[in-house]
Amino acid sequence: MDLVIAATVFVLVFPAELPDKTALASLVLGSRYRPAYVFAGVAAAFAIHAALAVTAGSLLALLPRRAVEAVVAVLFAFGAVWLLRGRREHDEEHLSVRGGQARFWRVAATSFAVVFLAEFGDLTQILTAGLAARYHNPVAVGIGAVLATCSVAALAIMGGRSLLRFVSITWVTRLAAAAMLVLAVISLVSAIW
Repeated sequence: MDLVIAATVFVLVFPAELPDKTALASLVLGSRYRPAYVFAGVAAAFAIHAALAVTAGSLLALLPRRAVEAVVAVLFAFGAVWLLRGRREHDEEHLSVRGGQARFWRVAATSFAVVFLAEFGDLTQILTAGLAARYHNPVAVGIGAVLATCSVAALAIMGGRSLLRFVSITWVTRLAAAAMLVLAVISLVSAIW
């Protein structure tokens, strides 16, 4: 493995992932559930996406952008509704440790699904595919991409926990739902044009 390539990929992918929808999703999930459980699911999703991007290379760029954007719009709208409806049932109790193994698998699976679906056709996935095609070193590119995306997720998850010290979970949920609705509209507009 070439550490220079891995570091280059990290430096390119990390800032591209910071303003991404999956960072927002990680922040919201981290504010509602145990951070370690969320990170396990999010990291697994990013690892699979990096592997897909590296093996598929430039083929991912050939996917129909409009179809991907339309699906993402529906997913964000569904996520916003889910957040607002689930708020009544799930309050600060989500921050507790109850449930042991079953709780871990439920939270990790939810986190995995949200990030896995939202990351398809994403800028960082396409960037990773392009870097894999350019450097011809799939291991170094994959490691650099996974470390970058997981670092952003870890920052977002920790930020979500810290945010709760200043803002109630109800307001975090409402703001996250509003942000997801805005992202749904943006994705829908992008799918149409």
